[in-house]
Amino acid sequence: MPIYEYKCEKCHNVVEVLKGYNEPSPTKCPHCEGKLKRLYQPAGIIFKGSGFYKTDYCQNKPKEKSKEDTKGEKSEKTKESVA
Repeated sequence: MPIYEYKCEKCHNVVEVLKGYNEPSPTKCPHCEGKLKRLYQPAGIIFKGSGFYKTDYCQNKPKEKSKEDTKGEKSEKTKESVA
């Protein structure tokens, strides 16, 4: 059964409640009878192993030459053949 945290809007007291999914949520603070509001916490997930990082999926593809680069190479080759 999960543990939920609730905070009283009146006395700001934090209460932990162990309850099932189908059980109703508490509505009143056990200390001052104020209204309880549920606090949401981040999930405790730890990613281990390969496949979780940006670098794991990076592929080393050769850089494609642009049209300007290929034009420059052609003009250099023609200059060499002419000379």
